[in-house]
Amino acid sequence: MDPTLPSDLDSAFISHAPGYWPRDAMNHWSDYKWQLRNRVDTLSDLAARLQLTDEERAGVLLAGHKLAMSITPHFFNLIDREDPACPIRRQVVPRIEEGWNAPEERADPCGEDSHMPVPGLVHRYPDRVLFLLTDHCASYCRYCTRSRMVSGVGEQHLETQWEAAFRYLETTPHVRDVLLSGGDPLLFSDERLDKILTRLRAIPHIQFIRIGSRIPIFLPQRITPDLCAMLKKHHPLFISIHTNHPRELTLEARDALGRLADAGIPLGNQSVLLRGVNDSVAVQKALVHKLLMCRVRPYYLYQCDLINGSSHLRTSVAEGVAIIEGLRGHTSGYAVPQFVIDGPGGGGKIPINPNYLIDTAPGSVTLRNFEGKFFEYPDPSPMPPAELALLHDKALGRCS
Repeated sequence: MDPTLPSDLDSAFISHAPGYWPRDAMNHWSDYKWQLRNRVDTLSDLAARLQLTDEERAGVLLAGHKLAMSITPHFFNLIDREDPACPIRRQVVPRIEEGWNAPEERADPCGEDSHMPVPGLVHRYPDRVLFLLTDHCASYCRYCTRSRMVSGVGEQHLETQWEAAFRYLETTPHVRDVLLSGGDPLLFSDERLDKILTRLRAIPHIQFIRIGSRIPIFLPQRITPDLCAMLKKHHPLFISIHTNHPRELTLEARDALGRLADAGIPLGNQSVLLRGVNDSVAVQKALVHKLLMCRVRPYYLYQCDLINGSSHLRTSVAEGVAIIEGLRGHTSGYAVPQFVIDGPGGGGKIPINPNYLIDTAPGSVTLRNFEGKFFEYPDPSPMPPAELALLHDKALGRCS
């Protein structure tokens, strides 16, 4: 068991009130607008609160030309200031390694740009689309799949054509599912988000709306009762959150997620497998258990995309498979996410699983369970016509 993880998960939901901020910050801590105004986003801000390594200092200087640094006070307080390998720190503090692109990496690893019928709308799967609403987040993950366009300093700028996007959705009847993402849609005001959801709900063939957001983790203060009441008007509405390490699930995050769940919004979590962050069975098990306690279903565990400058955070695929094997059968089925790789260039999510089907033969298959034991399962065969005729005769005899 990872020694940084509590053995009693009931006591794991602790509040991370101001630790790096002046004492009077407590008066404003629950105000999400104060949190946004006081983000750590400069080298001087960061150096005043952390003893930076040379790699981090150089990474921050680089960040102004690639993917901006921005960390909410709430999330910053989860960082261990004494540990450069802190799993929270590795996710949001830039490092010099981001400046090197491995040969296999690319700016748009999932091929989103090539699947945009109109700017800001990605149509890669037959019946669902990705609607990019904004290029801003409360904090910026250093492995962001869309680092080319978010934060305002990348090589591209998001230029969503709103009316063209809505017209495309209105005139494409096989689209039944819309995922709102970006950036983070929950940074929008309640009023603006309400207008977008109302417009989508007016399209008869759109059945299902999802929001992808890390706000409940980076900025749980934003999940207000008013926001939840507004979202509740637009059911069926689902929210996918993004959490990678159990330390991120603070008391404030748990309460924010509870408000969303109480509004009838099903919640799923999407994690990214990251080296030095969550690349062990112990950390993953603690994470998924805490997620269930927060009423969040672990949904996907992603192999880290081939985004430029992310090789220092990527693990091998085999490590991801081993983690799923360490969860399946060893904890609740609800707690086991699906490990996926987003096919480079636009292949979509491809499920990757341990091999439990060992062999197939006529009439039977050989299976392996979580304990490594083998079982024969007979493949069902169709009923012989003679047996079927005999049953018919018996049935007719009973009726005569």
